[in-house]
Amino acid sequence: MAKTLHLPAPAKLNRLLHITRRRDDGYHELQTLFQLVDIGDTISFIPRDDNRIVLNEGIDDVAHEDNLVVRAARLLQTATENSHGVSLSIEKRLPMGGGLGGGSSNAATVLLGLNHLWQMNLSIDQLAALGLQLGADVPVFVKGHSAWAEGVGEKLTSVTLDAPWFVIIHPGVSVSTAAVFQDPELTRNTPPITMARALQGGASTWRNDCEAVVKKRYSPIAAALDWLNCFAPSQLTGTGACVFAAFETHEAAKQIARDASQHWPTWVAKGLNRSPLHDALGG
Repeated sequence: MAKTLHLPAPAKLNRLLHITRRRDDGYHELQTLFQLVDIGDTISFIPRDDNRIVLNEGIDDVAHEDNLVVRAARLLQTATENSHGVSLSIEKRLPMGGGLGGGSSNAATVLLGLNHLWQMNLSIDQLAALGLQLGADVPVFVKGHSAWAEGVGEKLTSVTLDAPWFVIIHPGVSVSTAAVFQDPELTRNTPPITMARALQGGASTWRNDCEAVVKKRYSPIAAALDWLNCFAPSQLTGTGACVFAAFETHEAAKQIARDASQHWPTWVAKGLNRSPLHDALGG
């Protein structure tokens, strides 16, 4: 086995997010377009001689065993009945609760990384099924391709989207996803559409059904959206807090990002259709 492994955990944007109904179990059926981008965290893996799962420098207020990367490693360890261990470190760049999928992507990187490191030889579909136990967004990162998603986000069809440059802004607040989905004013009855119709409509028709509620509840997010809308159509990703806009060139995105960074943490990211994690693993 390799002595040390360093792997990317890329972010995602929801370029479209429709909520079509609330189920009897309280979960929501949705339709969304996930696009991967070239910013993210990095996870380092060091094999251990024992069977311990150790996360170096965990997250404040999150118990070691509750951390998604530890849960992912423990899940794979249990599912494969192996006795390998690993020490994990996360170089964290993505904000927690930003709607960029950081935690889910970290978990997916651990599943794929340990499957490779421990030589478990599970298929992508098997790993995605494990990932779904950790969260609805984990499978898209496991499968490693921009995708049309339905159900609670787990029914995935790979798609190829346009790949512009994005300016991504974090307005500096933390959004409660549960509170957004419980808000009585949330749109829950958007008529379902086909994937073909969504793609045919293109970015000019895409919207996020959570945006109106989030803007009302969080004025800093409304302010960031309004500011970014002055330069290009802007949108919320997931339930936020991050907002984004697409630009045709890197230079145009950098220019807007320079101005935005005077007020908020800001990134310039290239849209991707294939995950750099899969490139790194040669998959």
